[in-house]
Amino acid sequence: MKRTQSFALIAGLALATSAVFAAPPVRDVSAKRHPSIAAAQRLTDQAFKRITDAQQANEWDMDGHAAKAKDLLDQASRELKQAAEAANHN
Repeated sequence: MKRTQSFALIAGLALATSAVFAAPPVRDVSAKRHPSIAAAQRLTDQAFKRITDAQQANEWDMDGHAAKAKDLLDQASRELKQAAEAANHN
């Protein structure tokens, strides 16, 4: 029983540590050139922060789904940046 509890504690701490160091999506699309894309990036940042709040409220016990959602939001933010860059070239 102690071994299981120790493992659970270590796994929980590792998950919490990785979640704490996960950086929110970078917002770097010009709001003047691309107001809609910049707004979408702001929304990905807000969603990322809300998920972090939810993780803290649930003591980081969300079976990795919140962390996956944060990864996807970061990916979405990077795609939005690429969309703005593509629009700049056209």
